[in-house]
Amino acid sequence: MSDTIINHYINGQVVETEPAQRQDVFNPASGKVSAQVALASPADVESAVAAAQAAFPAWADTPPLRRARVMFRFLELLNAHKDELARAITLEHGKVFTDAQGEVARGIDIVEFACGIPQLLKGDYTEQVSTGIDNWTMRQPLGVVAGVTPFNFPVMVPMWMFPVAIAAGNTFILKPSPLDPSASLLMADLLKQAGLPDGVFNVVQGDKDSVEALLDHPDVKALSFVGSTPIANLIYERGARNGKRVQALGGAKNHMVVMPDANLDKAVDALIGAAYGSAGERCMAISVAVLVGDVADKIMPALAERTQALKVKNGLELDAEMGPIVTAQAHQRITGYIEKGVQEGAELLVDGRDFDSSVTGDGNAEGFWMGGTLFDNVAPEMTIYREEIFGPVLVCVRVPDVATAIQLINDHEFGNGVSCFTESGSVAREFGRRIQVGMVGINVPIPVPMAWHGFGGWKRSLFGDTHAYGEEGVRFYTKQKSIMQRWSDSIDAGAEFVMPTAK
Repeated sequence: MSDTIINHYINGQVVETEPAQRQDVFNPASGKVSAQVALASPADVESAVAAAQAAFPAWADTPPLRRARVMFRFLELLNAHKDELARAITLEHGKVFTDAQGEVARGIDIVEFACGIPQLLKGDYTEQVSTGIDNWTMRQPLGVVAGVTPFNFPVMVPMWMFPVAIAAGNTFILKPSPLDPSASLLMADLLKQAGLPDGVFNVVQGDKDSVEALLDHPDVKALSFVGSTPIANLIYERGARNGKRVQALGGAKNHMVVMPDANLDKAVDALIGAAYGSAGERCMAISVAVLVGDVADKIMPALAERTQALKVKNGLELDAEMGPIVTAQAHQRITGYIEKGVQEGAELLVDGRDFDSSVTGDGNAEGFWMGGTLFDNVAPEMTIYREEIFGPVLVCVRVPDVATAIQLINDHEFGNGVSCFTESGSVAREFGRRIQVGMVGINVPIPVPMAWHGFGGWKRSLFGDTHAYGEEGVRFYTKQKSIMQRWSDSIDAGAEFVMPTAK
């Protein structure tokens, strides 16, 4: 049992409480407890909301340029401490260090975008919309907003939210995953060093009780969420009933179509990296390969060989390609899906359950280890095709042509990300137009948009009207106000009993 307690961060300081419950935090590589995280009580959530509410008026009145300068200082500190953040991710999540570095870098991109908030908050202006009347719009912050984030990106996903929200003038409460909570306090400390006023950014550690308290609190005006579809749906419904804005990003079953004319070496590289990177624990991981025509017979031997040769080891080893599964419970769930695939008749070419954990290094054999798993001849009615596994399992489906591939993907309940590997411009154009998915890659396996474009899926992968970050994020965290103005000496019309019109 570790003596380290990961606490809340409220009103500019770490709050040491004596919670009724604490949850163990594991190092997935060793399988040992590295810390305990406090689970917030209703009083802890109330304290965080009160601190954010008290800080909001002054922060909202702070000129956007001054808010941007805080973001610039935060950006400098992030760049100086990025490896410290990446190491914290690897120690609690298990992903390889180089992948964790990439996660931090993509979070930094959002902070860079948020530094442009003075330009992003500019409204529209029209002179003389009617005689003597001018009309303009402005965007103003909502108030206290919250973010509930998943274990798989403990730095990047919170940064999809709080830099834009705070730069726009809101105050923020982060509820990170209890599986890897340390990064949240590191970010809070860097924001404090950057000069962010106390109460503008707060962290409440906890479980679903904390989320429900935030959803029900009348002073929380909006909530952003990333996680599974069932929970996203529940959060969207509960938040909407309480009159909040909700942006809830759900699950995925991302397909990658490989056409017969594709560069097969590059397609294999893409599938191996996108399926097994971060142990498949990404909402943008490729978990289905859709192999068109005779390409399956050409590509499957190489996929099997590469899957078997994956370097699975402690993520702190710089040559590691895949680390452990995040928890023992997740390992058990993924193992159950593999067994289900076998039972339902899929062809198991590489079985990740056979992975020899002794090769991961001294002292790591008790970690949550698993190798890559590869299935062929998977049918659409099988569980391993329909459901999100969220682990290092790649299922391969064979189809005769691109039209069948498109229909297969469009029929799936999820519509998060998709990719098509082809050398045909006409196929690429038709695929991009016809596919019912929010983020599309052409010869790009993981098409995560850059900071100024925004992230979000379609169908049951997103609940809400706006995508995360980018200009859509600015719109989510602000409300538009329209002002029409004229002065008494500009017109002498007397009482007006009709709808105003341009005249």
